Amino acid sequence: MDKMYSRKDAAHLLGISLTTLDAARTSCLIAYVQYVDNGCVYFTEVGIQEYIAKCTHRAKPRENNATYRKPRGTTR
Repeated sequence: MDKMYSRKDAAHLLGISLTTLDAARTSCLIAYVQYVDNGCVYFTEVGIQEYIAKCTHRAKPRENNATYRKPRGTTR
């Protein structure tokens, strides 16, 4: 059986707050285990890894503009 993490431990591993973790849980972004209604909530290593995979985005390539201005067109 996978290791189970409490809410506090899972939030610390992910580097997010408990509020953010609860929001992800209620919006079904992260899987959790709750044995009793209104009881303690636990997260598995697999659930945490899947959440990281869902929330990881590729970085966009950096633009090579020296300034924030766009180059002028040929017509005015």
